[in-house]
Amino acid sequence: MKKILLSILFFTISYTNVYTHVDHYADIKSLEYQLYRNDKLIGFHNFIFERNNEELTVKSVVKFKITKLGVDLYKYSATSSEKYKKGVFTSYSSTTNQNKKKKYVNINRDEEKNELIIDGSSYKGKSSVDFLVGTWWNHQLIKAKAQISGISGRIIKQKVVFKGKTNLNIDEKFFTALHFNFSSSDEDLPPEKKLNTDIWYDEKTNVWLKASFTKMGEWEYRIKKINY
Repeated sequence: MKKILLSILFFTISYTNVYTHVDHYADIKSLEYQLYRNDKLIGFHNFIFERNNEELTVKSVVKFKITKLGVDLYKYSATSSEKYKKGVFTSYSSTTNQNKKKKYVNINRDEEKNELIIDGSSYKGKSSVDFLVGTWWNHQLIKAKAQISGISGRIIKQKVVFKGKTNLNIDEKFFTALHFNFSSSDEDLPPEKKLNTDIWYDEKTNVWLKASFTKMGEWEYRIKKINY
């Protein structure tokens, strides 16, 4: 179960470049995803886009649980809020409850020093503004050298490889998608802490469509609904 948790930590937090092209998502009101383990629906992850003049707030809620013979073996829930002004990242905050263990992270941008200030349960310190919070909705994550855990603030150096263009069929909805693999660039990390996740983005809209990884089972996020 600990290995499952570690993989979820890498995956559910997903990407917020401080100089990101959030205008690509100007018409989107919300994104809804379903989470599967071994092809069994176990939870959801939803994003809501709120706009006020030049400000954008992206709120997310994720919940899932793993059960066996009617018994809850593992329960996970998290909420987050990330903010932008004129397309520039300004702050991020989240709280997470993973089997009654609580984690958090607060990130703010220092305008004068042009750096990020991180206060998290796993890391407290500064970061380059070129690092992204790991919330997968923003396709600019593919350009980042590192992502910041949206659960605990830990910095994860990454390598991104383009795997090609593919056709996706998700619940009888058809997409042309760009496939990327995200992996840890730090070879000294123990296996259970290494990132290895495949992500698909819609070729035309850059909307995150699907993600998958293997860790004590086959895990997938699949787009359920795009609300405009």
